[in-house]
Amino acid sequence: MRKACIMGWPVRHSRSPLIHGHWLAHYGLTGAYDRVEIMPDDFESFVRDMEAQGYVGGNATLPHKEALLQLSAHRTPAAEAAGAANTLWFENGAICCDNTDITGFLANLDAGAPGWDRQAETALVLGAGGAARGIVFGLLQRGITRVIVTNRTYAAAEELRAVFGPAVEPLHWAEAERALMDADLLVNTTSLGMVGQPALDLSVVNLPPHAVVTDAVYVPLETEWLARARLRGHVTVGGLGMLLHQAVPGFARWFGVTPVVTPELTRLIEADVLGGH
Repeated sequence: MRKACIMGWPVRHSRSPLIHGHWLAHYGLTGAYDRVEIMPDDFESFVRDMEAQGYVGGNATLPHKEALLQLSAHRTPAAEAAGAANTLWFENGAICCDNTDITGFLANLDAGAPGWDRQAETALVLGAGGAARGIVFGLLQRGITRVIVTNRTYAAAEELRAVFGPAVEPLHWAEAERALMDADLLVNTTSLGMVGQPALDLSVVNLPPHAVVTDAVYVPLETEWLARARLRGHVTVGGLGMLLHQAVPGFARWFGVTPVVTPELTRLIEADVLGGH
């Protein structure tokens, strides 16, 4: 039986077992997707022993994403660009990794705002952490020619320009509302607005009417900030779809079937989020 797992510390909150379990049942596959709570000091030894334990691969979540990248003999360009990996598999005994959060982000936008990239030239990205780094890479790959990155710590935004070049423009957080006037796409990669975190207090009044707004946060399913943008008439895309779509490439590698993110799966995970499990 082929089996994979999610590795994190903690990991009990992860919805990945629910997602992959749904697909295994839906496609009638014999397999398993486990939840493995593992301390950082034990992560390397666990990964190196995974094949011997019968695993064909797995996902890494916080705080193991950077460690997985360092452990891997083969890394996709996305993982290299993001500086972190969330998906692993084995080829001839070698550890291989990818960052499918980038795939998930773009696929979620494609599903929630079809054609968003046809005339989009400028994106404004809020935040400059690990999630932002991967998202900036994805936007540049998709053909966005100007990515403005604003962050409370300006130096972190500057680092992204150093990584990706002059297409990335760092911006002080206090200037974000002015920059909205140029944005075709507005992306929140911070935890602001998440349950238990402060609200994102950025006004969207200066945003052009055609601009698409998306939020990486999915708990709650729609943040107050995203709701304000929707009520102003913007096309908005919540963060849950990013979680669902990022799971597709790993499942395909491990179990040999490329799954589809269906309304049924979306309703299943929405119900779990609303239930607070």
